[in-house]
Amino acid sequence: MFTANELLDVLNCLKDAIFIEDEEGVVLWCNKACEQMYELSREELIGSSIRDLEEKGIFNPSATRKVLEDKKEVTIFHENRLGKQLLSTGVPMVNKEGEIIKIVTTSQDISELSRLQDELEKIQKRLDTMDRPHKYSDDEIVAVSQPMYNVLQLAKRLAEVDSTVLVTGESGVGKGLIAKYLHKNGARKEKAFVAINCGAIPENLMESELFGYESGAFTGSRTEGKMGLFETAKGGTLFLDEISELPLNLQVKLLQVIQDREFKKVGGVKSIPVDVRIVSATNRDLRRLVGEGKFREDLFYRLNVVPINVPPLRERREDILPLIQNALYILNEKMGDNKSIEPSALAILLTYEWPGNVREVENIIERLMITTRGSVITQENLPPYILSNANNMSTKGKEELTLREAVNQLEKEILQESLIKYKTTRKIAKILGVSQPTVVRKMEKYGVSVRNDTD
Repeated sequence: MFTANELLDVLNCLKDAIFIEDEEGVVLWCNKACEQMYELSREELIGSSIRDLEEKGIFNPSATRKVLEDKKEVTIFHENRLGKQLLSTGVPMVNKEGEIIKIVTTSQDISELSRLQDELEKIQKRLDTMDRPHKYSDDEIVAVSQPMYNVLQLAKRLAEVDSTVLVTGESGVGKGLIAKYLHKNGARKEKAFVAINCGAIPENLMESELFGYESGAFTGSRTEGKMGLFETAKGGTLFLDEISELPLNLQVKLLQVIQDREFKKVGGVKSIPVDVRIVSATNRDLRRLVGEGKFREDLFYRLNVVPINVPPLRERREDILPLIQNALYILNEKMGDNKSIEPSALAILLTYEWPGNVREVENIIERLMITTRGSVITQENLPPYILSNANNMSTKGKEELTLREAVNQLEKEILQESLIKYKTTRKIAKILGVSQPTVVRKMEKYGVSVRNDTD
């Protein structure tokens, strides 16, 4: 068991500022952290009335005063005179008659959250100033960021010509969607778009898949032979995904086909003319593979006539919010549901790095749609590793800050920014995908007010 002095020593070791006040709001004791947080000595603080400290601007408002007024535990966000953003919780201690005899108040400096706040502000400003639609054409490409706008502008120009294009980028960024965009916006859009994943088909079957085979070409082949993908895509586009996985012997044949614009089926003698546009994609560094002897240099230059690099989602964070909203909308339509994501959960998703890129966004939202029983996806429904990531980011350099406190601050910022843009709680509720009573309740919780709530 701790003695009284040992307990006070423990409290003095904490980084949180701790006050103990009497039933009148007079400071009876405070720990050492108070001196650093308020730049006042303990001698100056002990014996002072909370109301006097409030009037002097030491902090405003006072959590203790609100406890005395409301007769219950209170948590507030406020600033001290040094401009530090504080999260303070006042807890009343009562006697048997229910009368307040003491108040314990703890305060934490949450200024470290400014980086996350700036991130959200950047997202909102980008959305406010962007005059481009979230969805481009009918290609299911959702983007508002400048990097993706540049990618799509390049793709739009390349769609007008028939050049061979190599699309690069990390797994899940949407390379296949860019390939479809090139096809649908080009002269070949009325013809077939045929895709093949070069890493998903066994090497001994790849050649016949690409070029087809004649009757009796090998044991187990169809009697009538088979048409290959080059023939299937005649007049259209052939998309070679994961081109880096194409075996070296087939790289030679593909190079020959691109150069000669004709090919022969497996077991065949007749040359078949090629009339396709070739778009390839990879998530690997083909130049490095060329240097390692794992990819033909001459084929690399044939494929890399015009490269398009799709940036990862962490480099275009403005796209995260519209991607989440789009995935939620599509899945609600598909499942006949009407689920929404509460602002606090949305705030956490916006801070996540999304290493799996767009594909991970779609998978996570689908997972949340399936696993969430209620109509609102809350932070408790989020996967543990996403919650852990948010907690690590919010407590960076500030180990004592809890996830809930970080999320509350982010949630408040989302509501403040939404109020500036949309003016009314009805519009805010519609944009955030929650009910109007939820928005009103959250605004009351954080002290965010709206004067006129008419459309």
